Amino acid sequence: MRILPRTRIAAWGWWVLLGALAAAQQAPPPATPQLPAQELVRQVIANEDKAIKENVRFLYRLRTETPKTGAITKEVVETNEGVVARLIAVNDQPPTAEQRQKDDERLQKLASDPQARAAKQKQQKEDEERTTRMVKALPDAFLYEYDGFEPDKNGQPMIRLKFKPNPKYDAPNRELQVYYGMEGAMLIDPSGERLVKIQARLFKGVNFGWGILGHLDPGGRFEVEQSRVGDDRWEVTEMRLRFTGKILLFKSLNINEHETAFDYRRAPENLSFVEGIEFLKKQPQFLAEKQNQQR
Repeated sequence: MRILPRTRIAAWGWWVLLGALAAAQQAPPPATPQLPAQELVRQVIANEDKAIKENVRFLYRLRTETPKTGAITKEVVETNEGVVARLIAVNDQPPTAEQRQKDDERLQKLASDPQARAAKQKQQKEDEERTTRMVKALPDAFLYEYDGFEPDKNGQPMIRLKFKPNPKYDAPNRELQVYYGMEGAMLIDPSGERLVKIQARLFKGVNFGWGILGHLDPGGRFEVEQSRVGDDRWEVTEMRLRFTGKILLFKSLNINEHETAFDYRRAPENLSFVEGIEFLKKQPQFLAEKQNQQR
């Protein structure tokens, strides 16, 4: 874990229309929670951590767009041994025969080569652990304060918090030092105390260390949005990344990525990695028209 500009405008328009039709009877806006903002964030992150441990598997579609690759859409299934993905569209069109063959060969290698499969699973585990560390650090890395309410994509009021770096925070590793130069805002669902959206930008350059030494320039930003996808489960449904900098102090870094996840469905339980590959191959042929309806 779409909110596009027109969706945001529509959400605000809904509130304006409601006020015009029933101004005299409109309920007052929600009251700001009595809980200190810092403690609310701590509870929200505890809920996120608890949800990670739930053993519910999903099948969904993931569309990743960059200036270099264009739009790549994959069918993704969660298994007991990691996530498996199969190409289903390139620039919102079915893949060519050559593209289909190349991706199927990649999956066949993962299915038949235990070492390749182990390397893939190791990478996924490291990425998951890194994300968990970054999320768990949020309550301590920043200072939060209430900043009113903001409607979500369904027009429901979400608690808005703004945040800035905590001067007393001592990052335990290089990857968390990125928080020293970051500020932004966060939306929280008041009913379930779940993270709905986080937006942040770098107001100064920072060093980072995701297995390598590097530097991120000021002005970089990211936005991550979560939504309910079924069984009261929340997942990231949209992510935007825009960063520039250096890797190893000399190689340029330019990240410009927009990722959307959609069409979540329950997946069979207890699939192995190899079974997940076979499961994806049996899914119906992807239709670009259906994806366009989902977005």
